[in-house]
Amino acid sequence: MTQFGIEVSAEDIVDTLSFFDSWEDRYKYLIDLGKELPAMAPALCTEDSLVRGCQSKVWLVEEIRTGRLYFQADSDAYIVKGLLCVVLAAYNGRTPEEILAFDIDTYFARLDLLQHLSSTRGNGLKSMVKRIQEKAALAHSAGH
Repeated sequence: MTQFGIEVSAEDIVDTLSFFDSWEDRYKYLIDLGKELPAMAPALCTEDSLVRGCQSKVWLVEEIRTGRLYFQADSDAYIVKGLLCVVLAAYNGRTPEEILAFDIDTYFARLDLLQHLSSTRGNGLKSMVKRIQEKAALAHSAGH
């Protein structure tokens, strides 16, 4: 399975999406990305790992190894899984400082993403990012 953020970077996502002329093709690509996201173990899909503010169910857990955060994420919708891949490509395998310094708004603007999502999907995407940034801030303050 593909490791987003490690094998597939944010730049890879930007480059690939730029090949598609229509948003219909871009949506298909996001759905295909979502199909590559490894499923989380059911035991990890708990109330604690549930991301609030998402239209679909989204679960996110983190692990810190050698000062870097590694995330597992899952959703009950393929388009949302694709959006998780976009987010993980930016954040997975990074240090807390790199996560906190990453300009996610510019990344989303380069993808021309938010204006093509429903407001509820856009809010859900922001909730995913906020959860990751909160985890990074906690890890940073704990000295990881």
